[in-house]
Amino acid sequence: MAELSDDEILEELGLDATPKKESKHSHEEARVIAGFEDIVRFVDEHGREPEHGEDRDIFERLYAVRLNRIRGNPTYRAFVADLDKHGLLAGAADDIQGEPEDVDDDALLEELGFASEAEDSITQLKYVKPRAEVHAAEEVASRQPCKDFAHFKPLFAEVQIDLDTGRRETRRLKAPDEDASDEIKLDEIKPGTFFVVGGQIAYIAASSDEMRTRYDRRDARLRVIYDNGTEADLLMRSFQRSLHRDPSARVITDLSAGPLFAGTADESDTESGTIYVLRSASDHPLIAESREFVHKIGVTGGEVSKRLTGAKDDPTYLFADVEIVATYKLYNINRSKLENLLHRIFAPARLDLQMDDRFGRPVKPREWFLVPLSVIDEVVSKVKDQSITEFSYDPQSASLVTRPRSSVR
Repeated sequence: MAELSDDEILEELGLDATPKKESKHSHEEARVIAGFEDIVRFVDEHGREPEHGEDRDIFERLYAVRLNRIRGNPTYRAFVADLDKHGLLAGAADDIQGEPEDVDDDALLEELGFASEAEDSITQLKYVKPRAEVHAAEEVASRQPCKDFAHFKPLFAEVQIDLDTGRRETRRLKAPDEDASDEIKLDEIKPGTFFVVGGQIAYIAASSDEMRTRYDRRDARLRVIYDNGTEADLLMRSFQRSLHRDPSARVITDLSAGPLFAGTADESDTESGTIYVLRSASDHPLIAESREFVHKIGVTGGEVSKRLTGAKDDPTYLFADVEIVATYKLYNINRSKLENLLHRIFAPARLDLQMDDRFGRPVKPREWFLVPLSVIDEVVSKVKDQSITEFSYDPQSASLVTRPRSSVR
């Protein structure tokens, strides 16, 4: 057997021996710049800034926190000023009410460009990039714009609503060092299935006939569509490996039966909470001129009236008294999922309003919508009978419209 070269040995070990270029930036600058580049790429893909909120995925929420911290720190702003092609630094740092509570200070510092522990260690290989990182980068780079994404976009919208309503769930694959029994099987990667990988929803749109590799293993060529409008032509085993390399990867389950919640309770039901609709007494011009249509929509497990104490001092209630105009009782329901669903449906009509708090800091309430009360009542009815997936809200006509369905399955 021929003797292997150093590079070939590193290749066998799953490492890339390509030397890293010396950076002209300090460690702190480089990490802040890299973090800001992630935000810029997000805006490139989605056409908007990352936003806070429980209805956003963890990556977007972290990008929103990161952007807010950079905006509020003159040193960070100077690091990334030359990269700000979208004018992101022009925005003001806000009071982050939607900042993820489950991310500790070390994790946030890591996201913002600091490591909680010293990274220079004799146990770390320098100038060597893990092969898994190289493969992940190659897979992202191989993606192309999906020219017929209009056919697939409704499918992603339906899946998101199914997740919000509990008709579908995400199943964890496996965490590092866990038993391999949690791995995704090849038979589960088939046309019509959805996965979460790399923070995006991936849809298996098509598969070629099964083939045999030179090691006599099963494989097939897949067409994979991602919810950001891109697609990739991947081998089934390559896609399987990308799922296993991603510790946050999930498989999205098939549709399950059962209503989101019952309109009336029977003896075995447990009351879970209340949808509430509020109207503001604010004298802000935008609210005053459309008061009958400006509503806050939320879900609570307690008494609605108790949530309204101190409304005049709370930006959540627009620093004004509010009136309860409608309530709907819930039974056997996941309150968080339902609230996310309602906010997603009415997202096109979210009130675009920014106000200053008592410290002069800008805040942007997210639970207020410009929508008629009659439409809110109609949405609740359609959630009850599970037909809501067939509709979307059209702010131009201020009504629900039938959602276009794709024939691609």
